[in-house]
Amino acid sequence: MIELDVTLSKDRKVVVIHDDSLNRTTSGFGPVHQATLQELKRLDAGSWFDSRFAGESLPALEEVMVLAGGKILINVEIKSSAWESGFSDDAIERQVVDLIVRLDLLTRTLISSFHTGFLENIAKMAVHPEIALITDRSIPPHITETCQRLGVFSWHPHFMSLKQHHIDSLHARGIAVFPYTVNTPDNILKLLNMGVDGVITDDPGMAMSCTSAFSRELRNSLR
Repeated sequence: MIELDVTLSKDRKVVVIHDDSLNRTTSGFGPVHQATLQELKRLDAGSWFDSRFAGESLPALEEVMVLAGGKILINVEIKSSAWESGFSDDAIERQVVDLIVRLDLLTRTLISSFHTGFLENIAKMAVHPEIALITDRSIPPHITETCQRLGVFSWHPHFMSLKQHHIDSLHARGIAVFPYTVNTPDNILKLLNMGVDGVITDDPGMAMSCTSAFSRELRNSLR
């Protein structure tokens, strides 16, 4: 599964970008929400990563979903900064769900957010994909009850905050646990041994090697 972050442009288009500001990853400056999609499209969003990607533009979410939606599962994180009260007809969470439904990707998409308001609004919709709650290093009290109340498919905690009792409690209620951002083999293997359902990582090749090794060890232990 690939994970990406979305927010709204000035003209209320759903755009894919990790930061709330353009400064770090594009040739532009200032908040993303102060530029229209057309203005965002003129920026270089590739050179910061590698010169091979110079000239790459920021994609709208629809472009990504059309390109990759039928090929791989997608986790769409809605940025907390895009939250608006009122749940308007063009609220970002409504736009994201409507796009997923229109492209027939309900079973191939997960919507996640730190902001419970997005998840509560999505849960009210008659048809919607699975949802997930993200938390930071400070795990809120009663996290199991919160996830159950929201009706999430999965919980995504910071991996350094995760304890065995959290996993056991969530699993007892049928909720998957996918910690982030796990980028070393030792941490991945430790979390797999704790029973997580998967990890969110910046290095999928390394993570796949770790999970393969873990699976071999598990099979050998059962012989």
